[in-house]
Amino acid sequence: MRANAVNIIPINSFAHGSDFSAYRDESTLSSDGAHAPQFEGMVGSSEPLRRVHAQVSKVAPTDATVLILGETGTGKELVARAIHNRSRRASRPFVRLNCAAIEPSLLISELFGHERGAFTGALQRRLGRFECANGGTIFLDEVGELPRDAQAALLRVLQEREFERLGGTQTIPTDVRVLAATNRNLNSAVSEGTFRQDLLYRLNVFPIRIPALRERIDDIPLLAEYLIYRSARNLGKQISSISRRTLELFRTYKWPGNIRELQNIIERSVITCDGEHFSVEESWLESVPDRNQSPTLTADLEKREREMIESALKECGGLVAGPSGAAARLKIVRTTLESRIKKLGINKYSFKKHNCSAAIVEAG
Repeated sequence: MRANAVNIIPINSFAHGSDFSAYRDESTLSSDGAHAPQFEGMVGSSEPLRRVHAQVSKVAPTDATVLILGETGTGKELVARAIHNRSRRASRPFVRLNCAAIEPSLLISELFGHERGAFTGALQRRLGRFECANGGTIFLDEVGELPRDAQAALLRVLQEREFERLGGTQTIPTDVRVLAATNRNLNSAVSEGTFRQDLLYRLNVFPIRIPALRERIDDIPLLAEYLIYRSARNLGKQISSISRRTLELFRTYKWPGNIRELQNIIERSVITCDGEHFSVEESWLESVPDRNQSPTLTADLEKREREMIESALKECGGLVAGPSGAAARLKIVRTTLESRIKKLGINKYSFKKHNCSAAIVEAG
């Protein structure tokens, strides 16, 4: 046995529910990583995850609207697909729309379609996501980022089960199950005036909260084994062991990016791995500041945030939305920036005036 064998952990036993803290000797990683305990693609068997499984199993056979809540990278789309796959609509379309990825002015058309001539550039009729999903399921990811006009249109569909294409007069009935997801606190968004309370009531028929990875650390060995196996297979490599230190780092790290961050870290490590031993570069797992920050630190962060937002608004002439707006410059969604502007008491219109005056001076 090698001198450092006590620092090597047998990964292939994790699938059988073993506690990785009990292992001290070197062992090999087998292809059992492909058979880690899964529920509709969700790897793990911790109590928080089993509660999610139970909720999915109960709500899937119904047509109830489901609101999936959870941080970024927790697997909200996997839960949505699990609900669809276990429903009577499983053989029908599953249509996904990321509400934050579409220009706000185009969301109504994207959701409900448009008629020819409805706006400049509308050269032909186009079906929206609701028509494409008819008989099946539509998954509205990041629903908290919908602008107010799209919120009103979605509310009507949920209430009346009908809509009109943009620029059209024909009322179109729809038979679509709506699943929505968000990483935002929608109750806070309602208080801030950025999200309709009546729409929240309609969406929140059956809420499912997805636990963050730090809340299900018992699943980390299983996830690590599965992700290492998958990455190694895709890259044509053979990984046979993992260091105890790496698993300790995985267990103690807070994972702000959740499973998506774990997946990226593992793939990067497999790419840089020269042999059959898996380990991670510790600098890739930097500490995350404690959420219970001191008032002084909180004030300093708010001051810095204000300066960044005001600087972006100044550079963009007070424009928030669009490719030339402050939201794009700061790489955050428009509604989130609007919320922060309102909370920090920033007058975005003052930057428009400043920009206009500057333009006049330059013209003169």
